[in-house]
Formats: sequence, structure tokens, C-alpha cells
Amino acid sequence: MSDFLQKIFLRTKADVEARRRAVPLANVIRQAEKMRAPLDFIRAFEKHPQGKPRVIAELKKASPSLGMIREHFEPERLAKGLAGAGAAALSVLTEPHYFLGSPDYLKTAVAVAHIPVLRKDFIFDPYQICEARAWGASAVLLIAAMIDGKTMKELRRCAEDNGMAALCEVHSQKELDRTLDAGARVVGVNCRDLKTFSVDPERSKTLIGKIPGEIVCVAESGIATRADMDAFTALGARGFLIGTALMKEADPADTLKKLLA
Repeated sequence: MSDFLQKIFLRTKADVEARRRAVPLANVIRQAEKMRAPLDFIRAFEKHPQGKPRVIAELKKASPSLGMIREHFEPERLAKGLAGAGAAALSVLTEPHYFLGSPDYLKTAVAVAHIPVLRKDFIFDPYQICEARAWGASAVLLIAAMIDGKTMKELRRCAEDNGMAALCEVHSQKELDRTLDAGARVVGVNCRDLKTFSVDPERSKTLIGKIPGEIVCVAESGIATRADMDAFTALGARGFLIGTALMKEADPADTLKKLLA
């Protein structure tokens, strides 16, 4: 685990323990049971009849590498606009310290967008997955660089038992191997180095080519143009997670429309 991941893991672990003391797991499960069934995240990546790319549009206010990305952050307007512009799903940051995310942003997106919503956070505990279900998420992010293969498998099963999908994110061949061994059905290949935050699309292209065709492959980070998406599609990517390239624009929905046109 990189120094950055270790730092955020310890901070997130403290947050999870505080929430668990305030709201016991049994209470979270009862809240989750009252929610409607999650939308089908995997189905969102079925081939579009007009051949348009399937994009997970990300609502992201800030990041450790870039600082503030979108100071005037309106989750309701963003979620409605991106869904209307053709996003197949949304990704919403819920991590509060480094990305300035919030569970309220996710709940808002779920309420107004009517497409699957991914909880993007640093998840290592079943409690967090039950939270995501209680907040209305259709999927959760699992980062292979932060958890071992056994934990990945347990958390993936926990998500699926709760009617959600798990987007299992990898950055290397070693991580891809153990993620596939853990039975991942959706694999995100992130070309951003978690130590330097640099982006290397070529590394992603190599990994994408090694993912079996029956598994949904999502290309992540460094995607800003239709040419980027076409190149990854040719290698087998079925979806694209795009955040910064949308959030830095004055009108993210219009930008997405142009990418999908």
C-alpha cells in the first residue's frame, strides 16, 4: 500500500469506527431494507443501440492531486444534467477529507438521476457496503491496491448479496490477477499511479487487453476525448469513468453530450 493509501486508510478507518459507534450495523441494515432495489449497474454497460460509449460520469469536488476542481458544486444540478446528457451511470465521491465528498451528494444523485450510482470511496469493511445500500447506491468501488484478494472476494460477495455490483479497481498485472481470482465481474483499470499521481494510458491499454471478454472492463483516469475512448474500446473496454475532464468544465453536461455525439 502506498503512503497516500495508508494515510487515507487510517483516516477512513477512524471515520468508520466513529460512525459504527453512532449508528450500529443492525440499524444500517434496517435502513437498507427500506430502500428500493438497486438499479442494475452491470446492465448499464450493455452496448448502446447507436454505438455511443457507456460513461460513468463522476461528481467530484476536489482531489489530492489537483486540489479544488469545482468550487461551485451543485450535486442535484450536476446529477440531473449528466444523466440527461447520456451518462450510463454516475460515480459520487463520499470521502470527506481528501475529496470533499459526502453521503448527501450520493443520496441526492440517487434521488434525481434515475440511473445507477456508484459509491466511490476507500472501502475495506462490510459496514461501508451496507451504508452504500442504505444510501441508495447501485455499486461500490473496491481498490485492489488497498485490500488483499481474500478481502476483495468477501466485499464483492457482500455487495452482490445486497443487490449491488462491485467495481474492482486495478493498477497493475499483480492486482489484476488477484482481482480476477476474487471473482470480479466488473474491473476498472486505472492508469493513474497512486504514488506519483501521474497518468500512463499505455499501462492501462496493456492491462485491458488481458481482461476476459465476459468481464465488464471500465477504463479510468486520463480520458478526455472521444479518441481516448475509441482507443480503449478497440482493446475491449466497455465503459469509461470520467471525472476531472467533466468537472473542470463550466457545463459538464454539455461536455458529455459532445463526447458522446
